[in-house]
Amino acid sequence: MKLLAIDPGTFESAWVAFDGQRVLGHGLESNVTILGRLREYAGVPVWIEMVASFGMPVGKEVFETCVWIGRFWETALRNGSACDRVTRHQIKLHLCHSARAKDTNVRQAILDRFGGKLAALGNKKNRGPLYGVVSHEWSALAVALYGWDTTPTHVRVGPRKCNICGRFLLADGSCPKTWKDGEGGHEHVV
Repeated sequence: MKLLAIDPGTFESAWVAFDGQRVLGHGLESNVTILGRLREYAGVPVWIEMVASFGMPVGKEVFETCVWIGRFWETALRNGSACDRVTRHQIKLHLCHSARAKDTNVRQAILDRFGGKLAALGNKKNRGPLYGVVSHEWSALAVALYGWDTTPTHVRVGPRKCNICGRFLLADGSCPKTWKDGEGGHEHVV
């Protein structure tokens, strides 16, 4: 099984498809292209990095990114994918065991997990499992690793539907009707 992870941006976002052992696909593409990519990966669990508040004022770019996170979320759910979000803080704690970790520390933790830089990346002739990952794709890969490590195996198997309303369940096994309708939703049996 595989999952799709997205590091969202204002105009373009990085994505990584991951199967638990290697990167199956990756790129930095326009947000509209990412919407199409979500349709291509219909039914595959999706993890999206979520912005977090640090109590400081933010610019319009952050709010525009939030709009795109919502659009990615909605598209994933409509295409039958379980979907979840994770903050950078959670990723740092998971991979580096420190909230003070920087992007370079996260990248190094990823490389170490795959046997070091040479084993993880390889070269053109002998490609490693992370060959070709660059720039913002490292952040998307960090999201993928968090998602892979924290997603229960039964969710990785594929999308499940609510037995009452037929909607696809979220990554945590809850029905989207619960949060969408604001009335507490309904009980459902998996």
